[in-house]
Amino acid sequence: MIEKANIVVIGTGGTIAGQGKAASNTSAYMCSVLGIDDILTTIPHASLPVNLRAEQLLQTGSENFTNEHLLAIGKRVSTLLAQDDIDGVVIAHGTDTIEETAYFLHLTLKSRKPVVVVGSMRPPSAMSSDAPLNLYDAIAVAAHPSSIGMGTLVVANDEIHTARDVVKSNSFKIEAFRSPYGPLGYVIDGRPRYYRHPARAHTLATPWSAGTLGSLPAVDIVYAYGALEPATVNAIAARAQGLIFAGTGNGSVAAHLIEPLRNAVRRGVHVVRASRTGNGIVVQNGAQPDEAYSWLAVDDQVPSKARILLMLALTQSRDLQVLQTVFERY
Repeated sequence: MIEKANIVVIGTGGTIAGQGKAASNTSAYMCSVLGIDDILTTIPHASLPVNLRAEQLLQTGSENFTNEHLLAIGKRVSTLLAQDDIDGVVIAHGTDTIEETAYFLHLTLKSRKPVVVVGSMRPPSAMSSDAPLNLYDAIAVAAHPSSIGMGTLVVANDEIHTARDVVKSNSFKIEAFRSPYGPLGYVIDGRPRYYRHPARAHTLATPWSAGTLGSLPAVDIVYAYGALEPATVNAIAARAQGLIFAGTGNGSVAAHLIEPLRNAVRRGVHVVRASRTGNGIVVQNGAQPDEAYSWLAVDDQVPSKARILLMLALTQSRDLQVLQTVFERY
């Protein structure tokens, strides 16, 4: 007899917990209505080789998530993974910021046990909803031995993505989630098939632990556009310890914004150049003389995830060389 994996499914709200007035409502619906127990009734989990336990941790759309929500999720998952009778965790999550929560967990959980974050683009009440299959697949991935040591994963539309790479790239399509280097693998008939592993350090190979983090420093994002004024940059930088500058192209900085960003550095703010394009690499000392300005470059990470990484990095160091290495390692 095959031993069943013990999986905990955590509910946090989102579209996967949504409800529309009609089956045709795929975009207009109420978010975070169903509890995790109700959602689990939509899938044939009896056919999975798992023992399921469900708990409701939060009940809100992920657009509402703050640093405190991240810490709450991280601490709860960390506690569960430390239990000998738990083999993996699945988190049902809103898709708006699923990539941020998943990346935070990917960097801070101290366990090789599988953790899968899953959402849906359509509520369970909609025709052709992706919610039941996504959830079914996420549980199957969390329960499978091949998922051990892969870090935090995001499962959607038959694909398995590493939390480091995946981004939401469409506002309504089911195939909304993309990774610039492709998924790690696929879920075929309820079974994961992996074709590559995460290359960057995660979980046990990082210096951060969700179980011991007390708070996260304030890091904000400035999105560049043609008419961005210095006053806007100054206002945002004034309340931050770190600033991700999502520049145009290769992290370009307009001439009239260079001095405001340099002034932010003089006030103790760590400035990281990133790109608003959503893809590609921002090289240090490429488009700007970063070292001369005491700026950092993001490497290949998108601004929203660069914010997560800088917050964690600032809990341990403010040395520029150390911080730049963080962006190149994780």
